[in-house]
Amino acid sequence: MRRVAQIIAVRPEKLDEYRELHRDVPSAVLDRIRRSHISNYSIHLLGDRLFGYFEYHGDDLEADLALMAADEATQRWWRLTGPCQVPVTEAAAGEWWATAEQVFLME
Repeated sequence: MRRVAQIIAVRPEKLDEYRELHRDVPSAVLDRIRRSHISNYSIHLLGDRLFGYFEYHGDDLEADLALMAADEATQRWWRLTGPCQVPVTEAAAGEWWATAEQVFLME
């Protein structure tokens, strides 16, 4: 199992919209996430920063994320959520959600 933590900013004027969208995530989007071998996915907010965490239980995260990106329901969802977000300055070139380095784990 691989733990993934990611960070992105939310546009202050879109904060309420972002919260509202996540009150009712489409079941097709949730199903695609599950079929991508992702579990325990959560998003947390602090100020204007979103912190996402999930556990990946597959063998090829990049391939599973590509399948997710090709999914029509997910694409529709991203068209709603994308305008609410802006990459953080720490994001690598072309990276939307910046992946955080794990520096500690207690099991």
